[in-house]
Amino acid sequence: MTATAVLAAALAVGTARLTDPRDTGLRAAGRHPAGREPSGASGRWVATWTGAPVRAAPVAARDLAGTTLRNSVHSSTGGDAARITLSNLFGTGPLVIDRARVNSRPVTFGRAGRVTVPAGGQVVSDPVRTRIAADSNLVVSFRTLTTGGHVTQHPAAFQTSYLVRARTTWPIDDWRYLTVVDVFSTTARGTVVAFGDSLTAGSGSTPDANRRWPDLLSDRLKGRWGVANQGISGNRLLSDGRGGIAGTTRFARDALGVTGVRTVIVALGINDAQTAAAHLDPQRVVDALRRLTAQGHARGLRVIGVTLTPFEGIGNHTPAREAIRQEVNEQIRTGGVFDGYVDFDAVVRDPAVPQRIRADYDSGDHLHFNDRGYRALADSIDPGLLTGAPKG
Repeated sequence: MTATAVLAAALAVGTARLTDPRDTGLRAAGRHPAGREPSGASGRWVATWTGAPVRAAPVAARDLAGTTLRNSVHSSTGGDAARITLSNLFGTGPLVIDRARVNSRPVTFGRAGRVTVPAGGQVVSDPVRTRIAADSNLVVSFRTLTTGGHVTQHPAAFQTSYLVRARTTWPIDDWRYLTVVDVFSTTARGTVVAFGDSLTAGSGSTPDANRRWPDLLSDRLKGRWGVANQGISGNRLLSDGRGGIAGTTRFARDALGVTGVRTVIVALGINDAQTAAAHLDPQRVVDALRRLTAQGHARGLRVIGVTLTPFEGIGNHTPAREAIRQEVNEQIRTGGVFDGYVDFDAVVRDPAVPQRIRADYDSGDHLHFNDRGYRALADSIDPGLLTGAPKG
C-alpha cells in the first residue's frame, strides 16, 4: 500500500513544460523542469539516461515529417514510473509529435497524445506507470508530424537508433529530440552527472555495448545512483565549436539542471589543450574549472574532477600543448580546484612514455580509449568520492 501511494503521488505531478528563449538556447539558471520531487512521496525523480542536445542535424528536416523515431537508450537505475524530455532547441519552427512510447507504454503530454514543442523549447511528458529495470535497454519512440525546421540532435551516440517510415527502417547513430529519461525511484540516492567530452561520450568504445566509462561506473553502483552521461564529442571547456556550446556555458543546463543531481564529475579540458594556440594560458582552464566547482557548490552539489589524459601521437600534439595539460593536471592534483579528483592520467598513461596512452588501452587514434581503457577509468573511481558535503 505504501509503494502504491508513493507511485500515485509521483504520477500526480503531471507535465512540466519549458520554452526557452533562443539566445544561446540555455537557461541561465534553475533546475531541469522535471527535477521537482513529488510532494509527500518518499521516493524521488532521478535521471536514468541523458543525451545533451548538441546541434541541428545536417539533414533535410522536411523529409522526416511523418517519420517515427526510435531512440535506443540504456538505463542506469530503475523505477516504477518514467517520463521523457523532448527538445526542439535548434528548431526554427514548432515540432509536433504524437504516438510517443517508452517501450510499449503510451506516453502523454498534459494528458494529450499530441504535443507541440515551440522553437527553442522543450517539453516534459506526464509520468507513465512502467517498470524500468537498472542496466536495461529502452526504446523511446514517437512520430514527428512536423519537424520544427531543424532536427535537434546528439551526434556520435555509439548507439543504433532507427527511423521508420511506411515499410522502410534505417539505422542512425544519433539521438534526435530526446534528451532525458527520468524514473521515479524509492531506492536511488540521486543522480551522478558525468560532464565531459568525447572521452565521456565513449568515442572508441564498442557501439551498442554500453562500455563508456559512465556506463561501467553505473554497473559498479548497481542502480544505487542514476548516472547521467552528459559527454559531447568535441566539446571544449572555454569555447564553442562543432562539439557544441562551451562547457562553461552549458554547465547550468547539462549538469546543474539534471534531475536529482547530487554529484558532478567534470572531465573537460583536453580539447582546449590539444587544439589550443601556443599562447593559451593553462591558468584559464584551471580558473574555468574552479568556476564550475563554485557553481556546483552554490547549489549544494559535490564536484569531482579528473586529470587530463595523454594525447601524444595525434597530429596536433606539440610540446606547448603538452605543457598546458601537465600544468592543469598539476593544479588539480595539488587541490583547490575540486572537492576531490580521480587521476585518469595516471591510470591510462604508458609508464615508458607518459605523454602517450598505454597501447592496450588505446582505441588506435592515440586520444580515445578502447573498452579495456574505459573499464580502467571506471574502476579507478572510488564510489566513496561521490558522497559527502562539498568543500565550499
